[in-house]
Order: sequence, then C-alpha cells, then structure tokens
Amino acid sequence: MKTAAQLLRLKVAQNQRVHSIAPDQMVLEALKLMSEKNVGALPVIENGQVVGVISERDYARKIVLQGRSSVGTPVRAIMSAPVVTADSQQSIERCMAVMTDSHLRHLPVVEGDQLIGLLSIGDLVKEAIVEQANLIQQLEHYIRGH
Repeated sequence: MKTAAQLLRLKVAQNQRVHSIAPDQMVLEALKLMSEKNVGALPVIENGQVVGVISERDYARKIVLQGRSSVGTPVRAIMSAPVVTADSQQSIERCMAVMTDSHLRHLPVVEGDQLIGLLSIGDLVKEAIVEQANLIQQLEHYIRGH
C-alpha cells in the first residue's frame, strides 16, 4: 500500500496543490478561498506550522448555527485544533484509520514539522479502490495462469 507522501505526489502531478490560510484571517476569506479552489478545508498555518484546519463543517457548526458573522470572525476562533496530522511515511491504510477514529474528512500530512499536503477521505477511498482493483486483476491473472 502507498504512503501518504506517494499519494500526495500523485495529487501534485494532477495540479492539485495545497492551499492554506493564516489564523488571523477572517472566516469569510477562508470561505472565498475554499470556494475559488473548490476544496472543503484549508490547513491553518502560523509561523510555518500547522496549527489547525478550517472546514466547511466548522463554518456550518460554529458560524451559521451559532448566528455569528464570517466577516468579523477570525479563522482561529472556529478552526479545529489541536490538529491531527499524518507523517508522510504513514500508509494509506493507517491514514484511513486515523481519519475514521478521529471523525476527520481532511488530514494534513507533515514531513518533520512542515506541511507537505492535505489528504481528503475521498483521496484515500479512491486509492483504496484502485489498489483493490489491481489486486483483483493480479489474482485473476494468477488463477488463469497468465
């Protein structure tokens, strides 16, 4: 099974770079960036470190449902923190387990303490399906004796 870093390299090859935001920027700015880049979450970066993640879920639960304003609320006030991260060498299987156990849809991947990318649960599910299809194909070839 691939590692988190290997899967991120595939995303980069498809021009899917990671976008981030600072904790003191306003929630409205985060929403605009997520909409513009068609992503559901952004890592929150302060002094080069991942300090949180802001997602559409955070917005719905902590702004909309509480009647707050996205214009005057800083990202820091609603981001999910402390942030759960994956090491770049963790397997896709381990990343899926972490996301399932922690009820996460997005997982920042770090190398040392530097952010190298963001994996979504969709990224991991797609990769698991590809790997299962490859395994089935290999088993069929083995059974047929090819």
